[in-house]
Amino acid sequence: MIPTIDLAAWRAGDPATGPTVDEALQRAGFLLAAGHGVPDELRAEVRAAARRFFALPTEVKQKYSVRIGGRGWLAPGVEANGNVEGVETPPDLKESFAVGPETPTGDPEVDAVWFPPNVWPDEVPELRDAVRRYVAEMTRVSRELLELCADALGLPRDALTRLATNPTWTFNINRYPPLTEVGPPEPGQFRIGAHTDFGTVTVLDREPGAGGLQVDVDASGWVDAPYDPAAFTINIGDLLAHWTGLRWRSGRHRVLPPQEAAPDEELISLVFFFELDHDALVTPLAPPLGRRADLEPVVSAPFLRERLDAISVG
Repeated sequence: MIPTIDLAAWRAGDPATGPTVDEALQRAGFLLAAGHGVPDELRAEVRAAARRFFALPTEVKQKYSVRIGGRGWLAPGVEANGNVEGVETPPDLKESFAVGPETPTGDPEVDAVWFPPNVWPDEVPELRDAVRRYVAEMTRVSRELLELCADALGLPRDALTRLATNPTWTFNINRYPPLTEVGPPEPGQFRIGAHTDFGTVTVLDREPGAGGLQVDVDASGWVDAPYDPAAFTINIGDLLAHWTGLRWRSGRHRVLPPQEAAPDEELISLVFFFELDHDALVTPLAPPLGRRADLEPVVSAPFLRERLDAISVG
């Protein structure tokens, strides 16, 4: 239902990879990717440093507090992903630490929104180095995934990456607190409410759990996402779905609330949202490759901004 593809096999010329990707992204917008080459030790290093940061007292973390789209600590209660679907939902049961690209354009108005300085906690100095090495790997993997996506559609491999010479992206480290910390969820409250991501590809390194990730699969509804510790969970976002003329589905998903059967469960997810250049013009593929002929071209930054504003609380 949600297949695993091997990036190493694709690099070696496996002809089955492209059709598998095309089918998976039409059905659910999700797949698993093995053969990515990111060291397990680096993934563990980032997660361990993040746990040390999240364990700091609230008044310490507050020094690094930001709103959606900012760089630093996103406190519990500032984000409600379900709102992007037009339904008012309670805030998500999570806290996050966010970083972005350190490659400003020189345009103050652009840089203030898409390339602001990263904020690093003095109390956990090792987080900075680990995250910088991790996002370098994530950028490499994301570019390769975009090349694979183009290949799966029979297009030149650089069809998308040529629009990502200085891309915007966000790396979120999400902590999902246990039930013993947050108490019973409100009606309709999730660790992350049902939504689609906004950019091109999302590369997720997650921990499995009772209150874990679910995916909305065509004709099947909500299903628990498969888990493989050696693979990343990959989904595409609204921008890439739009580019394909809605041939592919932006992967709709949610993270269940903490469960009574696992009251002490705490999960840490490493989530890399890759996008394009802020001024990239994305022109939807026309039929028969695309599904729709009535979609207009969009510019990346305003397309993303509208969605980011929708999930901000307050």
